Amino acid sequence: MGNFLESIDNGIVWYNNYVGGYAILLLLIPTGLYFIIRLRFLNVTKLWHAIQIVSGKYDKDDVKGDVNSFKAFTTALSATVGTGNIVGVSLAIYWGGPGAIFWMWVTGFLGMILKYAETTLSHKYRSFNSDGTVSGGPMYSIKKGITEVYNWPVFAKVLAGVFAVATILASLGTGNMAQANSIAHAINTNYNIPVLYTGLTVTAFVLLIIIGGLKRISEVTSKLVPFMAVTYVLATSLVLVANFSEIPQAFSLIITSAFTGSAAAGGFIGSTFIMTLVWGVRRGLFSNEAGQGSAPIAHAAAKTKYPVREGLVASLEPLVDTLIICTLTALMIVTTGAWQSGAAGVEMTIIAMEDGLSGIGISGVGKHIIAGGIFLFAFSTLISWSYYGTRAANYLLGEKAIMPYRFLYGGFVFLGSIWGLDLVWHFVDMVITFMTIPNLIALLLLSGVIIKETNDYFDMMKQTKRNA
Repeated sequence: MGNFLESIDNGIVWYNNYVGGYAILLLLIPTGLYFIIRLRFLNVTKLWHAIQIVSGKYDKDDVKGDVNSFKAFTTALSATVGTGNIVGVSLAIYWGGPGAIFWMWVTGFLGMILKYAETTLSHKYRSFNSDGTVSGGPMYSIKKGITEVYNWPVFAKVLAGVFAVATILASLGTGNMAQANSIAHAINTNYNIPVLYTGLTVTAFVLLIIIGGLKRISEVTSKLVPFMAVTYVLATSLVLVANFSEIPQAFSLIITSAFTGSAAAGGFIGSTFIMTLVWGVRRGLFSNEAGQGSAPIAHAAAKTKYPVREGLVASLEPLVDTLIICTLTALMIVTTGAWQSGAAGVEMTIIAMEDGLSGIGISGVGKHIIAGGIFLFAFSTLISWSYYGTRAANYLLGEKAIMPYRFLYGGFVFLGSIWGLDLVWHFVDMVITFMTIPNLIALLLLSGVIIKETNDYFDMMKQTKRNA
């Protein structure tokens, strides 16, 4: 069994290193730049309007949908604010050096416009189920949109099918095993509790929540996401206040090494520009999922008749996830010198938190904060990604597949808890590309629809203000 898993792992690593990683680079950044220019930096110029929408200014109860924009936002955000913010950042620095964080920022900034584009499409082309609930996401916008615009039904159906299958694989990997693995190993490292017991416990709690569907998931995440985000931001901010004088140097190191790479030192393995770039984009994409097409599945269920409004809500997620929370983690690691400790993954982040808090007289609590953060972040991601998988299963096999899928999902929570770290993360990197590539192709093909929806919406808003 060990040799079999090793052979699988070797094949996945080869794909990630020589196929998937470069395919993402060639598609993600250029596509993001294209939409930034065509939409005239909409993610910046309409930022306040997006915040107003999330705050409920435009909520109406008589609009079709499952949840309001805030709950769709927290459900999607809970799926992205996960181990990528703690483990993913430290792995990016371990393999790509501090410069990888710069490329995470680039991915996050471009991710804002990509999330806007993919969510606008998904909301426009969503479908309603027999029970009145909503199904949406790139599989629907690919099939309906490409058929409508180009009259390519076979191509549209195949591409949508590839995306839906990839979504199921990613839900079992990205949103499931990577999160369960991080929870189990963090608890084992800190409290010596066997991963078997953690796996069984987490699996039971996940099943209890996800069997209730999106409304129960959104009720949990709308309370859990703000709490966990504020708690983690406060803890990392304390460390940064204590190391305030080191922050300018940390920014300088991140920016300069983004283009030059750095000489290997301590735990820093990456030493070339391309490795820095690849790992920054990889972990940035894992963190905010922009361009991957996952968040639009949740946003498609929002109660608004204007797809652009929900697109603007989605554009806020990479801002919170990557440009704020990941940056705090990265600065904590760099300012405390933990990136040169030789540790990798969660251990690097624990060292940074422990050292940082010890510097202000708070000793022995850093590991508990990280363990708690990982548990809350990863658990919320686990329950949110289950919804993405059910929508893909519903698209491929119909509503009868939803309940069996939920139990399958629970089984993979357990497997992720007990499997080795490397295999889980290699699998995650692979399945992310399976979703992202067809989604980005569809975004480019349907860019005209996105631009028309955008122009029509803001023309309508201007007209409404004139008539007010």
